[in-house]
Amino acid sequence: MPSCDYDLYVIGAGSGGVRAARIAAQYGAKVGIAEADRVGGTCVIRGCIPKKLMAYAGHFSGDFEDAVGFGWMVEARFDWPTLIANKDREIDRLNGLYIKGLDAAGAELHQTRARLVDAHTVELDDGRSFRAEHVLIATGGRPVRPDFPGVEHVITSDDVFHLPEQPRRIAIVGAGYIALEFASIFRGLGTEVMVLHRGAEILRGFDRDISATLREELEARGVEFRFNAEVASVERGLGGLQAALKQGGTLKADTVMFAIGRRPNTAGLGLDAAGIALGPGGAIPVDAYSRSSVPHIYAVGDVTDRVALTPVAIREGHAFADTVFGKQPWSVDYETVPTAVFSNPPVGTVGLSEAEARSRGPVDIYRARFRPLRHTLSGRNERTMMKLVVDRGSQRVLGVHMVGEDAPEIVQALAVAVRMGATKADFDATMALHPTSGEEFLTMRERVTEPQPKAAE
Repeated sequence: MPSCDYDLYVIGAGSGGVRAARIAAQYGAKVGIAEADRVGGTCVIRGCIPKKLMAYAGHFSGDFEDAVGFGWMVEARFDWPTLIANKDREIDRLNGLYIKGLDAAGAELHQTRARLVDAHTVELDDGRSFRAEHVLIATGGRPVRPDFPGVEHVITSDDVFHLPEQPRRIAIVGAGYIALEFASIFRGLGTEVMVLHRGAEILRGFDRDISATLREELEARGVEFRFNAEVASVERGLGGLQAALKQGGTLKADTVMFAIGRRPNTAGLGLDAAGIALGPGGAIPVDAYSRSSVPHIYAVGDVTDRVALTPVAIREGHAFADTVFGKQPWSVDYETVPTAVFSNPPVGTVGLSEAEARSRGPVDIYRARFRPLRHTLSGRNERTMMKLVVDRGSQRVLGVHMVGEDAPEIVQALAVAVRMGATKADFDATMALHPTSGEEFLTMRERVTEPQPKAAE
């Protein structure tokens, strides 16, 4: 093979690509990395970070209401342009830090689009081309955009961070974590929110007690749900947008946002020219070590068919660099990946849902619902839900699920125990920290009554 310009060329400078590039460069590899957009990827630029900053903003309205019960008299006014400007400034700062991190590690950043023209050659939009011994695809994913009359009037999660003004009414199509997070954000900021979903339940794939509890709490905060509903078309008129539904009827809103899933960003990368086979939805199938169907081409993060979460992409990128350039092979464990939904109230979960655990064998279920201490004075009727899924035979805790204030922080800590194989007895023997919500995970003693099978008719 002709000599190569780089030991590793990374296409995509998001969380996984940047981590892989930095670690590989630290091992002494000559690394190039291309990014068509800003450095940092979905999470930093148009995902986790700006979304959580906006979630904080949406939370304050409830905090101001709750403060009255504690003796505070607060007058507050929200200003959308201030939030967006401050959010943009922080994203600019993080983008700069990612660029500095690549430079400090010795990786060469090319801020332009890149594609493969054969299995070892990368071509940039600026006309340059390079040969690389190894290639890593880390181009992430993109929101699914619908196809119907008037689709040009709707937005996705990529667009929502740059709305010129706060909508008075927003219709959010979808009922996954992204849809519900933005429903919480906009409702907290005072926007009228309607969530439309073609199915009958929110948060498909999560434990059913999480879905039921979160729906109840969001409805109590004023989020309206319309199930078994699909948008057929959208028109713009003098009063805003009008969406016609396939099931009949219309609704009006200032903004219609689609959050119906994400797809791998593989279009236009020249993967066919490199001989890479794609899987369903355009994802790149890879083995345990992130290797594609072409042995020297790898893929990490949302562009693959694995778990689409930022910490997972980072770990996959690190494992790839350690394996290929550090000669220390290891692979990522996907069994106990903690997940959060930054709704209001938030969700934290790790391990198996009750349904998943029951499909594997008998389980014991422990569940608590209670009003947090804070709300005894705030007057809010919010309920926290906590749940443990326990293997009946070994008594190992298989799943931890929570809806309520600080759920992501609490479950992040308990994820260590779940990964280590802690049993219900270990939870019971751990001293509670009082008064906290988290102590409830340690004091649940009564098993939930087993569901009875339906009698045959």
